[in-house]
Amino acid sequence: MRTGIHPDSRPVVFRDRAAGFAFLTRSTAHSTRTVEWEDGNTYPVIDVEISSASHPFYTGTSRVVDTAGRVERFERRYGRAAQVRG
Repeated sequence: MRTGIHPDSRPVVFRDRAAGFAFLTRSTAHSTRTVEWEDGNTYPVIDVEISSASHPFYTGTSRVVDTAGRVERFERRYGRAAQVRG
């Protein structure tokens, strides 16, 4: 590896505030906020919107999607002519 071109990686805590889940890993991400971890050391913390603890794919929960409204909007916009010709 060439020296001086790679960013420094260090321990960082990523915290999913919605799920109350946090994990410690190595990252090159920067943060000015810190948190005291379970081992008593202080690490930079980065808050994330979603993680494996709150993502619908991993949790098994699903979101309700208005598919009927989308189909009707598509038909209004483009009409049914595309289906008839096909």
